[in-house]
Amino acid sequence: MRDLQDKRYWLVGASDGLGAALARRMSAAGVHVIVSARSEDSLKALVDDLPGEGSFQTVDVSDDASVAAAAEAVGDIDGVVFLAGVYWPFSAAEWDAEKATAMADINFTGLMRVMGQVVPAMVARDSGHIVITGSLSGFRGLPGSIGYTASKAGTMSLAECMYADLRKTGVQVQVANPGFIKTRLTDKNSFRMPFLMTPEEAADYMFRHMQTQRFKLSYPRLFSWLFRGSQLLPDWLYFRIFS
Repeated sequence: MRDLQDKRYWLVGASDGLGAALARRMSAAGVHVIVSARSEDSLKALVDDLPGEGSFQTVDVSDDASVAAAAEAVGDIDGVVFLAGVYWPFSAAEWDAEKATAMADINFTGLMRVMGQVVPAMVARDSGHIVITGSLSGFRGLPGSIGYTASKAGTMSLAECMYADLRKTGVQVQVANPGFIKTRLTDKNSFRMPFLMTPEEAADYMFRHMQTQRFKLSYPRLFSWLFRGSQLLPDWLYFRIFS
């Protein structure tokens, strides 16, 4: 099991929801967390509420200069967890260009920006821990999910590429693919969400995964079988069932 006590972890996208819950869980376990998002007020309130050590640094992951400045301010870290994400549900027939681009630019390209700032230093010292947040929705295309599902599929593919490159080094790469979590994002959904988790439940899954040497966790396990199993279906059957 990986010992995270007294380590410094940068949580990007941690002002509320899963990110805030994970920050509290890690802080309680003795990790020094640096939480980042755009809202300074939310970050300050979170740090004040942490059970252990913590600090904050504002960042806009859609902006190159902001990410570079934040990474410099954060300094040396033992690990980074990327949790930033935005979501609006709509279909290709109701395309919202601004929102679709925002999902791609924050959920996926935002990850690219952050990795570009932290990975080279970790590789240079042959030490580090990278945790990327995917989604069960990223395994195959889904109806009514333009932008979000595609951005999460790219995120999960990037995690696999990084793992393939770094798995024999001192830099560990992990990806966690949660299902539905009760947050302000999923509050936008008008459909029933099976196996809906609280942010605290989802954070507990993720934190336990971070302490292992495993690459991928898709959870809740029973619900994840539906998405993982869908990859085995031929297109004609998959789209007949799911669209």
